[in-house]
Amino acid sequence: ARDKTGVMSLNSTAFSHPSYFLLVGIPGLEKHQFWIAFPFCLMYAIAVLGNTTLLLIIKTEPSLHEPMYLFLAMLAFTDLVLSTSTLPKMLGIFWMGSEEIAFPSCLAQMFFIHAFTSVESGVLTAMALDRYIAICHPLRHSSILSVPAVVGFGSVVLVRGVLLVSPVCFLLHRMSFCQHHVISHSYCEHMAVVKLACGNTRASYIYGLFVAFSVLGFDIILISASYTVILRVVMRLSSTEAQLKSFSTCASHLCATLTFYVPALFTFLTHRFGHSIPPTVHIIVANLYLIVPPMLNPIVYGVRTKKLWEGVALL
Repeated sequence: ARDKTGVMSLNSTAFSHPSYFLLVGIPGLEKHQFWIAFPFCLMYAIAVLGNTTLLLIIKTEPSLHEPMYLFLAMLAFTDLVLSTSTLPKMLGIFWMGSEEIAFPSCLAQMFFIHAFTSVESGVLTAMALDRYIAICHPLRHSSILSVPAVVGFGSVVLVRGVLLVSPVCFLLHRMSFCQHHVISHSYCEHMAVVKLACGNTRASYIYGLFVAFSVLGFDIILISASYTVILRVVMRLSSTEAQLKSFSTCASHLCATLTFYVPALFTFLTHRFGHSIPPTVHIIVANLYLIVPPMLNPIVYGVRTKKLWEGVALL
């Protein structure tokens, strides 16, 4: 709400933050957002259809209740949460000019985006460890990665995301935003909101760095270590055919990993250090980062996995 002078009213209890924020969409492309929304809507539809289909196939086909496919089901669920937490609101901005987002809704969106980004990173790490055990210790694969172990790992990854991201929202809720309420972004990204605060933001800034490095940094190191060992083991195989077969089992996961981490790291580094990057480029990449992996993952895994095609035929 605004008073007679047009100044945005603050939260009447704390007088520390606006009752709502305004999301501008893609800075510099406001006049073209109506048309930009169409490919985004198509990608979202593919993501929802593809990931929902994956979940149905894995749920209904008992032969797919193996570690690789259980992790894939976790990835599909995470992708649905990530894309759905941002795309409907983003399309509302692009098509209907629905720029307002209530302060609690903004914090909720931020929580789901960052918590499930952490979950996705954890699931990709688990899938890398699954490939490592399958190739380097094939005889012990089923005993190490039993169904309870897979479920337990998924639970740990989820709890990690919730526990690490919750303080981010708590710190922002306690900040003062004065009259700053226009977010130069298409969704409530952590640093985009922090930059609007008037006052000492050091704690939020440092904690955000801690979460990013402890999640992305730790997971990237584990994935890199897994594939380093996998590469050494595969290169020792005597036959070229065996080498290619081993590499092919990792190809889908490598594609999923690259499409997730490359834009994620670009977005993270640009917010903090890439001041020379045009805002339009930054926001477009940040938007694609939350929709391209959810769209591509079911396609990549579906095309390369024969069992999933057989599951589609049984639906």
